[in-house]
Order: sequence, then C-alpha cells, then structure tokens
Amino acid sequence: MPTCRRKRVLLIEPSEALLNALQSDPNKPVFYLDQTGEIFETYEAYASRMSFYRIKQFQCEVTGKSGLDYFQAVESERQEARTLHARFSEPLKPAVLKAVQWQVVGRLDHLVESVYERFKDRYFMGERVLVDLSGAKYYARVEKVYPPKYNADPKARDAHMNSSSSSALDDDPPHVIGGDLSIPAKDAYAKDDPTLYYYWVHLTDLERDKSHEKGKGSTKVTEQDRRLVGSLIEVQCGMMSRDRLSFSKSILRRFIRDCVDRDAAVASPWTVKPPIAKRYGVDCVMPEETRQNVEELKKGEIDKRRKIWEDKEGPPNKKQKKMTSAQEEKAEKREREAREKLEKQRLAKEEAERIAAEKKKKKPLRYPTEDLDIRITDKDKKAGMRVTRPMANRASLPFNETPGAFEAFLMAWNFLVVYGQPLHLSVFSLDEFEHALRHSVTDQACSLLAEIHSTLIYNLRTVSFVRHSALLSLLKRKEDLEKNNDQEVAVHGILIDELIAAMADVGNNWERVPLRHSEGREGWEDALVGCLKDHANTTNFPRIQEILTKLLFAPPSDAPMTADGVEPPLKDVASPSERYYSLPPEDRIAILSFLCNLAISSKAIHAHMESCEEQLTALRKEKIEVNRQKKQFQEEMGVLLGENKEESPSANGTGEDIVMQDSSELSDISEGGSESTSATGKKSSRQKDLRLKAHTIAHSKEREAARAKQASQKQAMAEHRRLDEEVNKLERRLETIEREFRKLLGAVRVKPLGRDRFYNRIWWFDGMGSASLVGSGGIALYGTGRLFIQGPSEFDMQQLQKKAIEDNEDIDQRRKEEEGEEGVLGPGDWAMYTEIEELEAFVAWLNPRGHREFALKTALTKWWVHITAGMRKRVADINSNAKLPDARRSARKTALGYDLSRDPYMQWINRRAVNSS
Repeated sequence: MPTCRRKRVLLIEPSEALLNALQSDPNKPVFYLDQTGEIFETYEAYASRMSFYRIKQFQCEVTGKSGLDYFQAVESERQEARTLHARFSEPLKPAVLKAVQWQVVGRLDHLVESVYERFKDRYFMGERVLVDLSGAKYYARVEKVYPPKYNADPKARDAHMNSSSSSALDDDPPHVIGGDLSIPAKDAYAKDDPTLYYYWVHLTDLERDKSHEKGKGSTKVTEQDRRLVGSLIEVQCGMMSRDRLSFSKSILRRFIRDCVDRDAAVASPWTVKPPIAKRYGVDCVMPEETRQNVEELKKGEIDKRRKIWEDKEGPPNKKQKKMTSAQEEKAEKREREAREKLEKQRLAKEEAERIAAEKKKKKPLRYPTEDLDIRITDKDKKAGMRVTRPMANRASLPFNETPGAFEAFLMAWNFLVVYGQPLHLSVFSLDEFEHALRHSVTDQACSLLAEIHSTLIYNLRTVSFVRHSALLSLLKRKEDLEKNNDQEVAVHGILIDELIAAMADVGNNWERVPLRHSEGREGWEDALVGCLKDHANTTNFPRIQEILTKLLFAPPSDAPMTADGVEPPLKDVASPSERYYSLPPEDRIAILSFLCNLAISSKAIHAHMESCEEQLTALRKEKIEVNRQKKQFQEEMGVLLGENKEESPSANGTGEDIVMQDSSELSDISEGGSESTSATGKKSSRQKDLRLKAHTIAHSKEREAARAKQASQKQAMAEHRRLDEEVNKLERRLETIEREFRKLLGAVRVKPLGRDRFYNRIWWFDGMGSASLVGSGGIALYGTGRLFIQGPSEFDMQQLQKKAIEDNEDIDQRRKEEEGEEGVLGPGDWAMYTEIEELEAFVAWLNPRGHREFALKTALTKWWVHITAGMRKRVADINSNAKLPDARRSARKTALGYDLSRDPYMQWINRRAVNSS
C-alpha cells in the first residue's frame, strides 16, 4: 500500500449517511472514484480526494521510490509484485508462508533471517535448481524428494525412481519439522537434517557460459557433459543451489512483506493475508496451543514494559511493615537519591530539547523554499523590499458590478482573439470589446458586434443540436410548475405561452442564412435567436427565458421610463434587430459566453488546436537546433579570442626584441689602423658586407612574418565579427520562437504567469493565439495592456489554512499586513495593474527566495519589455482618443456630444472575414 509521510494511505469508507441512503434511497446520485472504489456524497469531497491523490508526495512501499502520485505508487507496487511473484519459486511459497504464519517476531528482518537459514538447503518437488557436477552446472527440476528415513536405504529410493506416482512419499511430507520456526533451530536440525535428504532431479539444460563476468574463468564443457542433459540423477543439497534472482534475503524479504501483515498491538503475530492464505492452503484459524503461546508472550511483554515503567516512576504505594529508624533513614536516602536522579534526567532532557530546538532554529534555509516560510526582516526592509503589496485596481474592472460578469467577459474576449484564425476574426483589444458591448445606439450599427456573433453562428452550424431545444425545455418548466401546483411568475410581464408564440416565426432558418460580410451581416440578430432556440435550454443556459423575452418583446411605445431608468414591463412583440441594443451588457456577455462554450467543441477549433500542437513540436525541435548552433558559434568565437591573445603583436610586429649590433661591431678598424696591412683591411670589408646582407635578409623575413600575422589577425577579427552577427541573428530567432511559442501555446491552454506567496494567480493575456506582441516595423501591440490578479481558488485557500494550522499562524492577519486591508482577494475576486509604476512596485514586493514568487518574477522578467510596451501603448491610445471629441467635429452628433463613428471600436474592420455563406 502506498505511503505518504511514512504512513500508509487508508481508503475512505462510505459515510453513515450514504450507508443509510442505501436502504432509503438506492437511486441517490453519488461520486465514484473508479481507481480506488471510494464513494463520495458531494463533488467537493470527490475533487478534494482526487487532488490529494494527484499530489506527487507518495512513496512506493516496495521499491522505496518517492515523488509519485498515488496512482503511480499503486502501479509501481503492482508491477513489482508481479515481477516478485514471477521470480520467487512457486513450490517454495506454501512452505515459507506456513512457516511465518503466527510467528511473534519483532522485526521483519529477523523473521527473514530465520526463514532464509531454515530453507536455504531445503528443496521441494517441482523447484527449478542448479546442480553442480564436477564443475559443470546444469539447470534441473526436482522430481522426487526422499526424507532422511531413506538415507541408508538406496534400494527403497530406487524402488520409487521409475514410479510415476509419489503416493508412497506423500505420507511423509518433506521438511515439516525443519520448516517449523516454533521449533528451535538446533532441535530442528537434529530431528530433520537437510543434509540427509536425497533428491531425484531431471537435468534440463547446461548453465550458460559466464566466463565474460568479472572474476570468473571459462569452464570447458565436454561432450560427455552435454550428454547428461535430459537424464535423471540422484543428488544431495550440497550439490544444489537456487538462482539468486529467485531466492535471496532481499527477494525473500519483499515476498514476505507483500504476503503478511501484523497488528499494531504489543507482541502481535505475523499473519498471512487471507486471500493469499486461501490460495496456498495456509490455515487461517489460529490453533489453540499457538493462541495460548501468543497470549503468554503478549502478557510477558506487557509485564516487562510495566516493570520498566515502574522502575522508572517508582514502585506503587503499598502498606509496608514498620521499619526501624535506620531502615527509614536508608529508605528516605534511597528515595531522595532516586528523586535527584530523576530531576537530573529531566533537566538534562529539557536541556537537550532546548539545544536541539536552537539548532533547528539556527539551521539555515536553502532557497528557494516554501514562500510562506519566508518573513521579511529588517535587513530586507533596509535593502528596499516592500512590505505591503501595491493596491491593485478593482473599481475599473469592466462589468465587475455583477458577480461573474467580468470573468465571463474576459473568457469570451480571450476565446475570440485566441481562435481568431479558425473563426475568421481579426484581432481587437479588450477596450474595444468593452465599448462594443456597451454600444446602445440603434441608428449606428456596430460592426464588431455583428462580426463576433456572425462568426460564432457560422461555427455553431457544425455543432450538433436538438431542434427547438429551448421551446421544449420551457414547456417542461411549465409542466413542472403545473404538476407542483405552483403559480407561474411572469418574466418582465411575459408568460411562457406568450414567449413560445413569439418565438415561433423568428430565426427558423438560422443555419442557412448567408450573413454576408459585404452586406454588413444583415439579419444576424434573428439568426442569433434561432441559434439560441436550437442550442440552449433551461439546463445549460438558465437565463434563456429572460433573455429571449428581452429580445422578442418591447415595452409599449407610450409607456414612460421609470424614475430609476428601468424599462417598464414588456408587452409588444418586437424584432430582435431592434431589441438587441437595448440589452444590458451583462446579458450580452451571458449570450457570448454561452456561444463560446459551445464553439469550443466544434471541428474547426479542434483542428486548429491539433495544428498548434504540431507547430509547437516543430518549434521545440527548431529551438534545440538554434541553441546548438549558437553554442557552436560561441565556442568558435572563444577559440578566436584565445588565439588573438596569444598572437598579440608588439611594437615591432613580433613578440621578441631584436638585438641590434653596435656600429663598432661592424668594423674591425682599430685606432691603430695605420699599422694594419691592406690584406687585413680587405678581409674586414668583406665581413662587414656579409653582416649587412645577413641583417637585411633577416629584417625582410621578420617584416614578411609580421605582415602575415597582421593579415591573419585581421582575418580572425573579420571571422569573429561574422560569428558575432550570426549569434545575434540566432538570438533574434530565439526571441521570435518564444513569441510564436506563446501564441501557439495560448491556443492549446491558457496558463497564468505564476502565483504569489498567497496563491494569487497573475494573468497576462497579450500575444496569444491570433494576436501578436510586435507589429510591422517593430511597433508594440497589445490586447489588454494590463496585468490581472485573480484571488486564490478554494483548493488554494484550503492549502493556506492547512499551512496556518501547521505553523500555528494567523494567515488572515498576515495577508492583511502584506496585501493591505483592501487588497486581500477572495476566491473569484479580480484586480488589475494598469500603470508601469504599479507593476514595478509589485515586482519589488515579490520575494524571489520563495518557489512561487521566484518563478513568477522570472516569468515577468522574461516578458517585461513586451508587458511594459503594451501598457505604454494602451495609455497613449486612451489619451489620444480622449482628445477626439474636442479635436474632431462632425455634423453626425449623438446624445454624447460627439460622433461615435470616430471611436476605435466603431472603426474596427474584420480583415479575415469570408463573404461566402
């Protein structure tokens, strides 16, 4: 069974409520964990248990492998058990299991040692063994076993040699006394000596030549040795042995540990597991004599421990005989000494514990470590580390007033941008998407809304649906209300029957409507209603009745608006093209979120994801190749630099000083030249000419060598510059690969940049899918231009509370101190950073000595240039667009006082649109 923190993982039994429900409500839905057979009443309990099993903290009990999840540990144990049982000798298993049954041995190692010593020289019928005959080893199988009573009677053994049955021998099973561990080893050997057994073995094959193994010489096999293969011979245990792969102390230990178990009580016996005992014929009922022996052993062990405890704590109070004064003094002295001794022992123990605690406290942490174990010190504060995280903005999050609306809005935008290529949709920013969802001017159509809905409708034509799904679910809701005698509540003044009547003639041919781009996607509102009618129902879209009512009904034309700006009750049937722009943004987000969740299962999206996986594989291979080339070029550059250092020229073009001879050495004319003869003068003149010629030749060779070296160095520098340019090209290619990798990975799965110490997730959505981080000419592009923070999940909150309990720490108080009173985010809460200064302060708050924040800071550093460039570009665009009302004037004014067509979301054009239907 797998272990976690050195404790066995026990499966969860069904709760009392579930066991009662089995009788009262057999059809009650439950959550079943197929791998373990556990049953849970709630999904939260099921998910929590599955999350626990998925953490890589388990250890295989057989092999000792750690760092596995529960299922990997179980599979490892099963694989090892299969291998073990296949290797261990099958005929030996029943004898070993019968020997260990009911044995009271403290340590498993001692039990293994006893079993090994008893059975190493005892063999059983059917075992595969090795037989040594005059140096030649044979594989053999034991055919018959003759107990010691046949030792002095060869004729009796020969009588059974040709017998096909061994019934005569079955009356006296072999090794019964010797295999009984309750009999002392000395007595067992005296009564059942293994050396007195005879075995008839059938030689099956010669052992393979092991001369290649270290320390073993080659054994020459003769023709006579080969002839013995297939024969039946008589041997004793001294000539036999077992393969170490099938019988050794380690194999035996694993086999026994896999097959036996023991209670935790004092002096509990080892017992064979019931299924294994049943298979191998081991008696599961403890004999009365054995039970009495076990009880005596248990009682003796308990008495022994009680005596030790009493000696330590002092004898119990008993009425003693009256003692003399001398005896009383001696007794008091002994008691005083005993108390002093115990006090010294207690003080020594406390001192040892204190020293151990100080050592543990002083033990330096190895970084990075668990983030919550790190506290900000005064030294960190002096170094400039922030204590409190900068306040992230929650108020400016779009649609954050309605719970869940911002998440759905962000999810829909991310889906549409990431899968822009298969959806044939150009990229648009989060700000443009927000303004489009807030667009409510009916006389100026918003192209962005029309394109988004049209491309989703086109995509959902390939997804299977149930005709009139919404109508059927509404009718069922009405039937349920009537069955329960409940009064139907009108939604915005419209009953279900009225809504069904209005739905009848709207959007019936939505899957065949052209919705051409060149015609402005005319009719997309009606097609949207038709799509909702066939795809939605009250289960997958609970608000379908309310939204269809708002799309198909309008308030009376003469009805005034209420004082708080809320529409009066709906009454008149209206066209969806008229009513869509009166929908609040939250309803539009709900529609888009529903459509995106359906579109994720379409064939186009699945094909695009598979294509991205293939491209990711190609990019990984290319990255490996580019890194290899870069490393090769850098090594070549290093070699060139080393050569240049060795060959660096000196002032004269060489690395050596040339010895110039003095002019006096070039002439042999002395002051007494008038006295020299003419022959001597001629000889001196010739020597002078020869020396000058030799020096001239030497100088010319040196100049040529210097010029050659200089040319070589210039060539080396040119080669170095070329390699440097190649390295720069490869680095630029690596940057491009990283950006492409992010785009493709975003289409497969969106992951946060990382998590901080309190498990808040940090999201950056730019540059994924069909969006890019860099445009033509190297300009910065952005999708959100912000960094988002999401609060910890429910599971993360449980981890925080668990850590707080372990460390006896108030984690809520710490979060308030380090995140600020208003900065603490709960599950489902979001916030964002929009300014570079805020982001820099957030990075300064991160502590890289923790695992999570180290990884997060690394990721932020990696993408810092693109994150900050997107933030700057968004701020610049907002400032530029803010001046439009004053800078541009038009005759086409709206109630807002400026021309809406000038806004960026109204000027967006879908350049990927496909006109065909």
